Amino acid sequence: MTPGKSAETARPARRRLSVDRRREELMAAALELFSTRDAEDVSIDDVASAAGASRALVYHYFGGKQELYVAALKSAAEQLESRLRPQGGGRPLDELASGLRRYFDFVEEHATGFAALLRGGPADRAGEVGEIVDGVRQRLFRLIQKQMRVEEPSPVLRMTLRSWIASVETVGLDWLERRDIERPVLEKLLVEHMVALLRVAAAHDGEVAGLLERLA
Repeated sequence: MTPGKSAETARPARRRLSVDRRREELMAAALELFSTRDAEDVSIDDVASAAGASRALVYHYFGGKQELYVAALKSAAEQLESRLRPQGGGRPLDELASGLRRYFDFVEEHATGFAALLRGGPADRAGEVGEIVDGVRQRLFRLIQKQMRVEEPSPVLRMTLRSWIASVETVGLDWLERRDIERPVLEKLLVEHMVALLRVAAAHDGEVAGLLERLA
């Protein structure tokens, strides 16, 4: 066997994948990297190496790192939002608990996507990236509104719900990092946290007081 032939044989064959499948693999590799490192610290070469692809191929599909970053985050956001579609039919707090179970199903099954979506400081929240993250939060907010049968929340209720959503995000990241509490306990804690926040808000807003009575 000639030296050229031996080198060719030793090189692993690149798999032939459909366009969609190859894009998915590149985005999955990118999410894995973006979930543990700041976006500016991840290069196209890093993504190509993690995905077993060439640098040229990444540029072919995405044009550059920012385009890849946005596409990867959009993919994670769409997967999360699909889990949060309302089921309906139950009591508001039961529906909230059900929504939390689906939320943490996503957190557990797609840890890298969740971490990449929420990780980073204000510098990572401008432009398209900020719109993606804010879009997820707004849809979650509207879902909770629907579950609680609230048409137009008062300022006090709006701020209460938004603060709870921020707590859920923080708890999700903390749980992924440590996993030192059982998921059912965590989900129950968050439902009770919502009720506690509403009780505090009810002392300052009659609409929230009425909502709390309906929930009880």
